[in-house]
Amino acid sequence: MPPRCAHEAVPPEVSVYTPLPDRKYDVAGLGNALVDALVRMDDGEFLLSHGLNRGHMTPVNHARWQAVFHEIQEHGVEIQSGGSCGNTIAGLGFLGASAIYAGQVGDDQMGHLYAARMNEACGQHALRWTRETTTGKCLSIVSTKDAERTMLTDLGAAVTMDGLGEFDEVIRNSRVVHITGYLLLGEPMATRAEEAMAIGVQEQIPVSLDVADPFVVHTVRDRMWHAIEEFVDIVFMNEEEAVTLAGGVSVEDALARVAEVCDTVVLKLGSKGSVVLHKGQRVEAGVHPVQAVDTTGAGDAYAAGFLYGYIQGWDARRSADLGARIASMTVGQLGAVVRDRDRMQAAVAAALAGR
Repeated sequence: MPPRCAHEAVPPEVSVYTPLPDRKYDVAGLGNALVDALVRMDDGEFLLSHGLNRGHMTPVNHARWQAVFHEIQEHGVEIQSGGSCGNTIAGLGFLGASAIYAGQVGDDQMGHLYAARMNEACGQHALRWTRETTTGKCLSIVSTKDAERTMLTDLGAAVTMDGLGEFDEVIRNSRVVHITGYLLLGEPMATRAEEAMAIGVQEQIPVSLDVADPFVVHTVRDRMWHAIEEFVDIVFMNEEEAVTLAGGVSVEDALARVAEVCDTVVLKLGSKGSVVLHKGQRVEAGVHPVQAVDTTGAGDAYAAGFLYGYIQGWDARRSADLGARIASMTVGQLGAVVRDRDRMQAAVAAALAGR
């Protein structure tokens, strides 16, 4: 595929991925479409008074979410598109990829705001609308002391999508399809995820899966392992997720076991960097330290950077390095997506130059 920008040309010796066919979209993502409401505040007394477990996610209904949201508005709330897959797709859009996202939102103010944010990132979206329930949303309370985040989540319309609809054709016109493990937690979204992955396999389109969270792996381990064996070409996971997925073995054994059934395995090691196994080839990448402001979406940002390198035909080391750079930029700001296109392009250039 011809490079999209002049600085994206890659010397042949560093490209290890099989070239992808040229299609309308670089990456198509399917996920739970959740509006992110982000607020930085001294969280101690507030969390205690509301019975919230610091550093954890608490599922709530629409009414409870709205009540807490209105109470903290005086601290200044930033509204963005969210959801793990949505963050990755938006990141790819700001990096310059032709990315498109599908999920379901309510036909309400939050839903239309979500669509506008995805349009801003990607210039397009494949969202579905419903009037039967409200848009899903996640309130992230980020501590000003240590950047710890506590979340209240109302899944709403995000988890009631009754079919892929036109997204079927979007996938067929894409070079990579990306989903997250959160979809496997329940119906009907687990079936939607498997339908999307099956189309990828049928059309010989690489399928990327971010396993998302240790809780997800604990809850649906067998279904996730089956999905990786049956559909997945690229998998993103951290140490705890890897060990759980592989049945409690050591991290190294877990990495090897997943690599037996998946072409590209990306193991995120936090401050220790990352490891990538691609068809038996092992590479390691470091981190780009930054003063933490908000850790929300760091893994999603890493996936965006890595997948950008992948679609450009970069080798695993450069792809992982770009993933680390984008994750670092994300941790250094409030919000899960870096929306400064110039900074994103500077990160691409730095990864190519090896600086």
